[in-house]
Amino acid sequence: MKALIENVLLEGKKTSVLVEGNRIASIGKEKDSSDEVIDGSSLAIAPSFVNCHAHAAMSLLRGYADDFPLQEWLQKYIWPVEAKVTKKDVYWGSKLACLEMIKTGTTCFADMYFFPEETARAAKESGIRAFPGIVFLGKEKIDAGKVKNQVKELGSFGERIRPMLAPHAMYTVSEENLRIVAEISEKENLPVHFHLSETEKEVRDCVKEHGKRPVEWLEKIGFLNERVLNAHSVWLDRKEIRVLAKSRAKAVHCPSSNLKLAVGGVFPYCELKKAGVEIALGTDGCASNNSLSMLSEMKFASLLQKHDCNDTTVMPAKEAFSIATEGGAKALGLDAGAIKEGMLADFMLVDLKNFSLVPGHSLISDLVYSASDSCVDTVFCNGEIVMRHGKVEGEEEIIEKAKAQAMDWTGR
Repeated sequence: MKALIENVLLEGKKTSVLVEGNRIASIGKEKDSSDEVIDGSSLAIAPSFVNCHAHAAMSLLRGYADDFPLQEWLQKYIWPVEAKVTKKDVYWGSKLACLEMIKTGTTCFADMYFFPEETARAAKESGIRAFPGIVFLGKEKIDAGKVKNQVKELGSFGERIRPMLAPHAMYTVSEENLRIVAEISEKENLPVHFHLSETEKEVRDCVKEHGKRPVEWLEKIGFLNERVLNAHSVWLDRKEIRVLAKSRAKAVHCPSSNLKLAVGGVFPYCELKKAGVEIALGTDGCASNNSLSMLSEMKFASLLQKHDCNDTTVMPAKEAFSIATEGGAKALGLDAGAIKEGMLADFMLVDLKNFSLVPGHSLISDLVYSASDSCVDTVFCNGEIVMRHGKVEGEEEIIEKAKAQAMDWTGR
């Protein structure tokens, strides 16, 4: 497909952007042979978001169990309902999640949930990128052969779908299995999706059991490397941050979920940034965030860091936007996250006439601090249009069937 976006605003200047295949072919050089010409005179072009920590299927649990203490929330509500989860639940939950992400400008997400092949199928059908994680829980020894088959199955969904290994956390996965995951990851060059130091209790329990804090212990067993995405990463001390930087492991900030679940600490952004740790942004699942909008996640991230540091200059809008786009792309090894010639054609066109972007002194500031989801007009992923003028093909059916599936799941 060739598509030309004419007279679109890019970094404060009007230009044209040509898409050929799945790449941005040129900027500022108009061509007449395009299959489609889009009038961008009232639009701005910006890279789409990369959500580096999600549990997509949990969109069916949005509002299911809010405002409970963390352990009660998990033990009384979330774990019991998850014990009844089916492939159909995951498929329709993931379809709903993909719809929400497209509507809010996200074209790629790293996921961790049961039946990852259903998440892969939903993402493929929706036209966006996904990194579905093969989840590991418990002490039963991982069968490397079985994992290899799962990786092969997930890889069969096409170029936009890339498998990950997803050991849940150090308190739910045995040391032996974490070592096995690290070995498979190295051998197959697979990224790893992991929950790290979300709560203070995690840290205390780790010190009690292993005599070391989580990051130090993970380094000792050879788990940490540049392929590991550490979601949450809240309760870290300075030594652990240095270890993360040395290992080149990534840290994923999930501010809304951490605030809502009252984890008691704040992602140490300034220290991680100073140490050179690569940072990305994630929403977590809808059971603990209620939203998959990276627009609102950027605002929460920036405001939380300013408040925690008592410094208005911390995580300025430009930085928050970069973390949500280019930062996520780098963390997942994608050639995306910026509007440049040769980059993957993953981007959004935003409506400059939308109330939340008016009067328009700074587009990036508006996207981070004031934008409503309705400002996203059109979304491209891999060179294809997945949303046009705020409408996604088949969205009414997705909403209807997802709602019915959610009621079925939680009613079992």
